[in-house]
Amino acid sequence: MQQLYKKVRAMQMMGCSECGNEFNEDALIKFGDAMVCAACKPFFVQKLREGATVAGEMIYAGFWIRVGAKLIDWIIGTIVSVALGFAAGLVGGRQAQLIANILAWGFAVTYVTYFLGKYGATPGKMACGLKVLRPDGETLSYGRALGRFFAEILSAMILCIGYLMIAFDKEKRGLHDRICDTRVVKA
Repeated sequence: MQQLYKKVRAMQMMGCSECGNEFNEDALIKFGDAMVCAACKPFFVQKLREGATVAGEMIYAGFWIRVGAKLIDWIIGTIVSVALGFAAGLVGGRQAQLIANILAWGFAVTYVTYFLGKYGATPGKMACGLKVLRPDGETLSYGRALGRFFAEILSAMILCIGYLMIAFDKEKRGLHDRICDTRVVKA
């Protein structure tokens, strides 16, 4: 019984997003996604008045910056695909071309899954200062990154409407972001 009490008590302890000290959840004040202790509240409110962003607040990446990131990733993928196609052309035959196509697909899946799972961003997103996160600010698992890759295919298949949704959503989410419950934010 004592262990259960300790676990329940530990779950109610949270950190102040300003000073980082641990407090009981009841002693903190919620401002958006941030939890602030009473001692930090005046300074925190002043920062808000001055236009500072709240710790933990996500600044969503807009449509055009995401297009730029996608273009960089597309160029990298195209270079790899052309190199594989060229190698298949040297070997000759349909089987070599089929193997090159399979390897190109494998590269695309591995590229997106690895970088999103490990770093939270593909090289294109890194170059544009973006990161893909869960709504609670956590990074993606490799499984969710893989699912997001295939969800992006769906976004493209429907005349890219899944991508156009980014321009009109308040959290700048595309169809693939909605399917996988992700957000693309400025890092």
